[in-house]
Amino acid sequence: MMRVELLVVPNCPHENVASERLRQALDDAGHATTPVEVRNMTAETVTETPEFAGSPTILIDGADPFGEEATGSGAFSCRVYHSEAGLSGAPSVEHLRRALRR
Repeated sequence: MMRVELLVVPNCPHENVASERLRQALDDAGHATTPVEVRNMTAETVTETPEFAGSPTILIDGADPFGEEATGSGAFSCRVYHSEAGLSGAPSVEHLRRALRR
């Protein structure tokens, strides 16, 4: 089974929208039973998690499908994603669907 993680800092303003879009993309891609593990990042876990590129970071089987376009610093900060409508705090459902097909 695919492993899907949502890495967020406490009180991330984009956690809910990222979670909702991720769930929608998983359902659309036929992965309705795949759970999403939410990992709350701390100052210590940020330094131990090189895949973390700001909050929220989505990992699919341990890899960041948006890593090449990451604009977060990997620090305790927000992450910005490129979308059809401009910059956003979470990837679009369509971008997530494409990532899940890879």
